[in-house]
Amino acid sequence: MKTEEVGQAHLETWTVDEVQDAFKKNEIVLIDVRTPQEYMFEHIPGALLLPMSFLQCASLPGQSDKRIVFHCGSGMRSEKVARKCIEEGFARIAHMEGGFGAWKGAKKPYIGTNMATGAPQMVD
Repeated sequence: MKTEEVGQAHLETWTVDEVQDAFKKNEIVLIDVRTPQEYMFEHIPGALLLPMSFLQCASLPGQSDKRIVFHCGSGMRSEKVARKCIEEGFARIAHMEGGFGAWKGAKKPYIGTNMATGAPQMVD
């Protein structure tokens, strides 16, 4: 994990392995900030959808029990969202480096769309 000090706050950048490990242990809330269309086509099982365009940082829960980790397609949107949350008062927030593309590239499991049927299917 990389940590960057932003004023008095800390922006954490987690690798896909760190995210997968913490997610399996139920230590984080994984929030997908992509569009509903992107999410419906393919997503990480259990990740919550909160599109960047609808995000209101003040409405997010505290992180006393679980860290919030954002992810998007490439890591660009999730980093912007994390920085926005820092601007709005979060002292520590995280995002996944490389986004969903890195997740798929690392051969992590996800739910995709079966192109023959249009149905969701698990991809390992």
